[in-house]
Amino acid sequence: MNISMILEMAASAGDRVVVTAEGRSLTAARLLDLARAAAERFLGHPAVLYLGANHLAYPVALFGAASAGVPFVPLNYRLGDEQLTRLRARHPGALELRPEDLDDLLDGPDATVPVAVPQDPDAVAVLIYTSGTTAAPKAAVLRHRHLLAYVLNTLEFGSAEPADAALVTVPPYHIAGLTNLLSNLYTGRRIVYLAAFDAARWLETVRRERITHTMVVPTMLARVVAAVAGADAGTPTLRSLAYGGARTPRAVVERALEVFPGTGFVNAYGLTETASSIAVLGPEDHRAAVASGEEAVRDRLGSVGRALPGVEIQIRTADGTQAATGETGLVFVRGDQISGEYGGTSALDTQGWFPTRDLGRLDADGYLFVEGRADDTIIRGGENIAPAEIEDVLLALPGIVDAAVVGVADPEWGQRIVAVVVGEGEPAEIRAWVRARLRSSKTPDTVVFRTELPKTETGKLLRRTLLAELESTHA
Repeated sequence: MNISMILEMAASAGDRVVVTAEGRSLTAARLLDLARAAAERFLGHPAVLYLGANHLAYPVALFGAASAGVPFVPLNYRLGDEQLTRLRARHPGALELRPEDLDDLLDGPDATVPVAVPQDPDAVAVLIYTSGTTAAPKAAVLRHRHLLAYVLNTLEFGSAEPADAALVTVPPYHIAGLTNLLSNLYTGRRIVYLAAFDAARWLETVRRERITHTMVVPTMLARVVAAVAGADAGTPTLRSLAYGGARTPRAVVERALEVFPGTGFVNAYGLTETASSIAVLGPEDHRAAVASGEEAVRDRLGSVGRALPGVEIQIRTADGTQAATGETGLVFVRGDQISGEYGGTSALDTQGWFPTRDLGRLDADGYLFVEGRADDTIIRGGENIAPAEIEDVLLALPGIVDAAVVGVADPEWGQRIVAVVVGEGEPAEIRAWVRARLRSSKTPDTVVFRTELPKTETGKLLRRTLLAELESTHA
């Protein structure tokens, strides 16, 4: 099995437009022809490096590499020269596709003889470098069987309506960029690409292209919500809006539900190593949480939902035993789509469980609440403190638009709690707000104001960068 089967199935279902970008479109049949031509060009290379933005050439390059049996490696083209040089050095002899090369994939000659597509499900399909928010980037290995397991277990072929269209703004080097392509092609939605995100342009594109489905990361959702001047975003065709990739402030979700009243919201939780989403909080869950008078049900708006078909979730305590319902511990996942592999080294345990390195808990109905990365835990006076709990309280304070909590070294307590906030307020008032809702041991020792927090393009907080700045400042 090979992910190219998704394109072949789409082409066999009729010659319709499947992808649009910058005013140009490709039908499924034309995309298949171009992918076959690209495969001829890619044969003999150890990998194909894609260093471009969202573009019509992206699916051509991905399926061309798959058809040639060559690993596809989308790199963050916005990285500095030194970082890119280091990443490229890991793939000697690879074919590089840069912005100036992408149009060639669309305008080149047709394939002379279709290549024989290898059908080894264990072959490497894609290598995606993790964002490296707490450590150096690692290449997560996704084999054909992992990606196909996600698509085949969770989606129905050709299930979309003829007029359905999906707006994709997440970058191609992000796992969501890859799986948005595969899933929308498989279900039959036309894909509309934006090369770069801009909230006003995003809204205009949704209206012009009559977009029905889209996925954004939290930073994008916050900017879209802020760009809506009135009480309604004016996007009547938008039936589904998925968000994920990082923690989303509850206030942003609640405001989004107000300005997109006819839209179903989906919170998707997954990692690069899990070949996309493993848990989803669906539209009905969102509506039930907003309408419920029960605090436990309303709190589910802060969860990432329940496990997708074919995925198991387990919470373990520090000693490795399974946690009780509602008890916080380390999140482990298992399923056919789970890779958990880096450059030939597997992180799966002997039973196939993958340690996500996230802290979380499951409620009695199986809803997963993710409470941040285990590496982010602050140990103050021997007590383990999850920054996410304090951040949620800070974000509920009027005037605070963003917040991050980190621990810096302290000779007396081991670590002291520093809250870095974007917004307005007095430090004493902010500390009092937290103390009134949590206990004193979780009250920030210091409040620092910033105009913005360091984040990746997909909205993940760069705690390592922020911590280095703070430790230098408070040295």
